[in-house]
Amino acid sequence: MQHEPGARHRVTSRRSFLRRGLVIAGGVGVAAVAGTAAVVIPSRLADSSAQADRMPTGAVESEGTRWIPYLAEDFDQDSTAGRLLAVYPKMAEYTGIHDTSGKGLYSPDQVVSVHDSTLDFHLHSSGAQPLVASVLPAGYRSYVHQRVSIRYRADTVPGYKFVMILWPLSGDWNEGEIDWPEGDLTGDVRPVSAIPGSYDPKSGKMTFLPQDPTSTSGGQTDWHTATVEWTADAVRFWWDGKLLETVTGAVPTTPMRVTLQAETSIDDKPVPTDAAGHVLVDWVVAYRQSGAAAS
Repeated sequence: MQHEPGARHRVTSRRSFLRRGLVIAGGVGVAAVAGTAAVVIPSRLADSSAQADRMPTGAVESEGTRWIPYLAEDFDQDSTAGRLLAVYPKMAEYTGIHDTSGKGLYSPDQVVSVHDSTLDFHLHSSGAQPLVASVLPAGYRSYVHQRVSIRYRADTVPGYKFVMILWPLSGDWNEGEIDWPEGDLTGDVRPVSAIPGSYDPKSGKMTFLPQDPTSTSGGQTDWHTATVEWTADAVRFWWDGKLLETVTGAVPTTPMRVTLQAETSIDDKPVPTDAAGHVLVDWVVAYRQSGAAAS
């Protein structure tokens, strides 16, 4: 289960860690990707139809709810490492602090780039320090009740993990959180949602549902689409169009924002200094309920 770094000690938003960039004119190439050789992108059609590969457009009707997109990011502008917020000024990121486990250091300028219409998290170490990143694709724009879909793949990288989080705008972890997809980059992924008000100050933990979440099979090396749908009565999780779980006992009630978080695994094991690889996000689309106002 996931929480943002330092969440158990924080009751306000993390705006102090927000970095915003200015619009800089001019194109950028793909010659340097996080200081490494060019990345070979696996075919986006290898595991799905061309229709499934495309970023969704327009409103969606699901479970009796009409969803209106407020974010549709196809990552169609290249950005070398260190220029993400210059090219995408409405996004945000964390920098210079440690991640949830405390092992990784948020270093977006050395980790994050955009090329070949994908957002690329290049996870690796500099010396003995694992470098990680979190990107807020819609900045701090937040809603009560949302639907979020991402299409992504990940290399097998020991010591690292990836999660898409719906996180309280207030920064108060006790308001809950929704994690999907979430999983170490050496295995499968699972969906969970934290029960609002379940924070235990003695253990520093929240209670998550499902207690025994369904895990996907086959790992994360192929392209997959993960969708979470949060309404007033349930949180539903889809994997490649198949409903995986429905949770009714852990439904947040306050505005939340979207975070894409590639960081070190939450365990006591050291991160291998030679472990390196990429998490690639093809697109992300976030929806609000029809008529909802942003927070």
